[in-house]
Formats: sequence, C-alpha cells, structure tokens
Amino acid sequence: MARTINLSLILLFISCIPNLTTSYSLSTKSRWIVDEKGQRVKLACVNWPAHLQPAVAEGLSKQPLDSISKKIVSMGFNCVRLTWPLDLMTNDTLALKITVKQSFESLNLFDDVLGIQTHNPKILNLPIFNAFQEVVSNLGQNGLMVVLDNHLTYPGWCCSDNDLDAFFGYPNFDPVVWAKGLSKMATLFRNVTNVIGMSLRNEPRGTRDYPDLWFRFMPKGAEAVHAANPEVLVILSGIDFDTNLSFLRDRFFNVSFTDKLVFEQHWYSFSDGGDTWVKHNSNDICAKIIEKVTNNGGFLLDRGFPLILSEFGTDERGVDISGNRYMNCLVAWAAEKDLDWAVWALTGDYYLRTGTKHMVETYGVLDATWKNVRNSTYLQKLSGIQHPFRGPGLQDKKLLFHPHTGLCVTNNHSGNIPTLRLEQCTKSESSTFNPKEGVLWINKMCIETPDVAGEKVKLGVGTKCSNLGQISATKMHLSFKTNKGVLLCLDVDEGNNSIVANPCKCLTKDASCDPASQWFKVL
Repeated sequence: MARTINLSLILLFISCIPNLTTSYSLSTKSRWIVDEKGQRVKLACVNWPAHLQPAVAEGLSKQPLDSISKKIVSMGFNCVRLTWPLDLMTNDTLALKITVKQSFESLNLFDDVLGIQTHNPKILNLPIFNAFQEVVSNLGQNGLMVVLDNHLTYPGWCCSDNDLDAFFGYPNFDPVVWAKGLSKMATLFRNVTNVIGMSLRNEPRGTRDYPDLWFRFMPKGAEAVHAANPEVLVILSGIDFDTNLSFLRDRFFNVSFTDKLVFEQHWYSFSDGGDTWVKHNSNDICAKIIEKVTNNGGFLLDRGFPLILSEFGTDERGVDISGNRYMNCLVAWAAEKDLDWAVWALTGDYYLRTGTKHMVETYGVLDATWKNVRNSTYLQKLSGIQHPFRGPGLQDKKLLFHPHTGLCVTNNHSGNIPTLRLEQCTKSESSTFNPKEGVLWINKMCIETPDVAGEKVKLGVGTKCSNLGQISATKMHLSFKTNKGVLLCLDVDEGNNSIVANPCKCLTKDASCDPASQWFKVL
C-alpha cells in the first residue's frame, strides 16, 4: 500500500482556509437530517468528481472556481458530494509534493494547465491537497454544504467488478489503511463548518461483497471518522455497487454513536439490468423496481434512519429511452419519500477519463463549457425534489406532484371558470386525495372532470365532486368514467401546462408507450 501521510504537514495548511459565514451542525432525528434547532435540512446535492487521475476537481480549466460554485447555487442545489481518492490521505507525495501544474503536466494535459492559469491561477502551483481545500472553502463561501466521498483508492475512473479496490481485502483496499485515511481526512476538515458529512466508501462491489466483511470493517471506518470529527454525518454505503442494504433488515451493527449515522443507496437505469425499462410496460416495471429498491434499502426510512440517494441520473441528451422512463419513476419515488439525494453529476467533461482527454459527461448537468445547463427540462424535473415537503419544523403540505415535469398541480386563477395547471411546488396550493373517497381537493375546492377528452379539468364550479380512481400498478394514473362510460385520465397539455382529461395511456402490457404525462404522485 501507499505510504502514510505526515499529518502535521497538512495541518500547517488548514489556517489557509477562510472562516465561513455559515455554520452547520447537522445530526439525525429518526429518518430526518436536522439542524441544531431540530428542524429538517434536506440535502439536494450534486456530485462533483475530484477522484480521477489529476486528483483535482473537474472543470477548473474551463471556468473560475467561484463561478462554478455560484452556478451550483443558481441551479438550486444546496450541497456538493465531492469525491476524493484515498491516496490523497495516504501518500505524502501526491498530497503535498506534487502541484496542480505538475500533476497535469505528468499526464500531458498541457491545455488544461493553460486553462487553469487563465481561470484559476491561484491553485496552479498549490499542492494537490491544498487545491482540494480551496474547492471546499469556496463552496462554503457560497453557502454550499459538502459531503466528502471516498470514491476509490488510487486516482482514476470507477467502478467495475474486477477493480483491485472493489472491496475490503482486495489488493488495493487495505481496511486498516482505509480507516486511517478516513480519520485523517475527518481531522483535517474538523473545523471547516460546511463539511457536514463523510461518505466512507463509494460502491463496494465484487465477488467478495459479503455482508460479513461489511459488518467487520464498515463500523471501524465509521468509528474512525466519528472519533476524529464528531460533528460530521457518517454515511455508509451498501454492497453490490451500493444498490443493496438488505442485509440490515435482520442484522444491525453497533457503533458508539447514533445521531450522526446515515445510509446511502445508488440507483441507475442500468442497475435494473440491461434494457429492462424498454422491454416492459412502464407502469408495471416502475412499480416492480420501486418495490425492489425499497426492499434493498428504502425500508431503512421506516426503521428510523436517514437514507441518501447519493447517485442517480441518466443521459441528458434525451436519447436514452430506458433512462428517461427510469427518471420519471425515480423522481416520483424520491418525492413520495421526500429523500435527501445527490445527482450524478455536475461534470461537463473530464480532464482525462480512461485515457480519453476531455470526454464529455452526458449525465452532467453542465455542458462541456462548464457554464451552461446541459438540459433545462432535466433540471426542472430535479427542481421538484430540491425542497422538502415534510419533516421536523415544517408544515406538512400535501401536494399532487407531476414527476415528468417536477411541478405540482394548483389552481389556475386566470379565466372565468377555475381550472387546474402545473406550477412550481413551492408556489402550489395544497391538495388532498383520499383514495377511499376518490375526491381530489385543491385548496378546499373539489374538481369536476369533463365529459369529453381533451377538455380542461374544472375546479369547484358545481355541486358534484368527481370520483377518481388510482389505476395501473404505480397508482399514479388518476382516472374517471364519463357519463358515457368512457375511461379517461388526468393529463397535462404540454403547450400551457393545464390539466386536461385524455384517454388513459399504457394500461396494457404494451412496452412501446410512455405514460409519463399522466403520472401524478399524491404526496
């Protein structure tokens, strides 16, 4: 393994970090993350990779660090999951003796050296670890919380089954060295108040991802972090690429602390196997996969533990049918459970990924300029789950959520006859739906459904409240029958975001249709 780093040398650099204007001290209260007053704090994070070969946060050759931080804020995120390689804490040379410039030049990334000289000259001649500190510091100056995620052992791309650092005991994953590295990182950021959590290891996996080894070593990493920095949340991932925490259902491990313990889970469309989302009817497969995700980790919420969906995402070019369908399903589940989360990824492109220079990250919320949003529709979808719906200190506002757009149903006050439309969830009026009664109320007014397909749904204009049923496996179709017995469902007119009635989509086993516009999640 790599040499152990000299902690005293790094401590000399901590004084370089400016005092932050915002102080965070988060803990857990049942399934919620809360502040010092016991009020809910929802983590709506974006992953910012800093674990690849240069061992420097991506994008700093394209835009000033402060501009990137401000862009993160402008997109509605309040948190960054910042990745780092263990080698940064176990190798003196990498952390303190190699500068940013030297790191890039050793990889023949000379154009990036020029870019950093232009946009971030302050960090060009800093040692790698100090550049990492600068990123954390600037995020804090812009009011952004940070979760430090130990992504892998040596700088590079992650993750495959046959990686040498895939699991405890693999050639490049010494659990003792790992725990020491975590402890050092926790110590170094102990007084940096915007560092609110540490994720112990990204995506444990491989042929040895046995729960017994997890139970043996993961608590030791947790204790090491907590002993070094009792203020941070300690975030534990599962096995099988962090898709599986089911082994905690019947067995739990003991640690010396309880109010800082958080779990994380990952979910991508490919986690569900190949072309699952295009082979099956979206209603059926969404319900089935949500059941699987719940059994593999979501159940921890009901056990009173916070769960962060710390990686998810899809190709934002809109060309991946599987990814598009999965995202609608995921956002519906994330809204229903009011999850904390971190989307993959901020990245517009990478300095160097698996030997390719400036590879574009199609999952990135920024484009390759690191200035512009890659897909505003995708970001709008995420905005619907950026704000909390419930939790300690919050009024429990019930809403009718539209996962496809990330918007909520509200009263359309324009026009002579009140109708319904979609609006930002923070601006939407309360709605309630009792499945037994089948009546949808929007701010104490019930809806009356039209008798003809394509017409707008009216609100509170008569004496009769329409009865709606929840059909399909997802229960996200709200349906009714017209006077002539025709089955219609609530839908959205994409031209003006008004709520209309249309024939119900995708109720057969047909896998070719997409019901997303007719999915409404009762929150």
